[in-house]
Amino acid sequence: MTATTMNFEPIGIIHSGFKEKFGIPRQPGLASSMQATIELLPDYASEEIVRGLEGCSHIWLIFIFSACADKGWAPTVRPPRLGGNRRVGVLATRSPFRPNPIGLSAVKLDSVMCSHGRVQLQVSGADLMDQTPILDIKPYLPYSDQIPTAEFSLAESYQALEVPIIFKSEAKHQCDIIKQKTKLPIEQQITEILRCDPRPAYQRSAEREYGIRLHDYNIRWSITDEEAIYVHSIEMAIDVLNN
Repeated sequence: MTATTMNFEPIGIIHSGFKEKFGIPRQPGLASSMQATIELLPDYASEEIVRGLEGCSHIWLIFIFSACADKGWAPTVRPPRLGGNRRVGVLATRSPFRPNPIGLSAVKLDSVMCSHGRVQLQVSGADLMDQTPILDIKPYLPYSDQIPTAEFSLAESYQALEVPIIFKSEAKHQCDIIKQKTKLPIEQQITEILRCDPRPAYQRSAEREYGIRLHDYNIRWSITDEEAIYVHSIEMAIDVLNN
């Protein structure tokens, strides 16, 4: 069989509150309060291309893992889901370090907006970093895409961290200010993301303070003996302050 090389061009990009890889939930839908906007590029921005899409409650996004597309791949990886200490074949995982760095996510479609030559799709629950290129969009078909009998022994279920999330007084105050200024449900978003436990398996220390970038803000937080998550501070990112 002769291999065929094909070149694909993105049809759009996503505008997301996730500005860096660390902190992004490892699967779609785990942070349902996180909204994002898919903007179709000019060559594809027509009302005709999305006609009928408003009838979908959910859509599939096919995208490029652009942040690590140049990092190469290996036949085996250590999935965080397995504690980072067990190797499995890359095709048995959703690792971004793949022979072809292509991802697939099912997200909730909130609205389709066509105005002044622009086409934008508002979605919820996307696990994509800001500016990720979108290769294709397909409707989610409940009668065929949902398989109640499906099984996968390496990831049979997902369990969020069921521990209290405590916002220190200054962090709580900043949440109130941000919500008032931007209407973002920032406290709910931080809560959903931290319940996914973004910590690397090899860095889970009660003494360590972690940071994630969300929207234009840096959030500092820690987990104490797996009994509580503390949000210490929320500050405007330096690059935003300098602009």
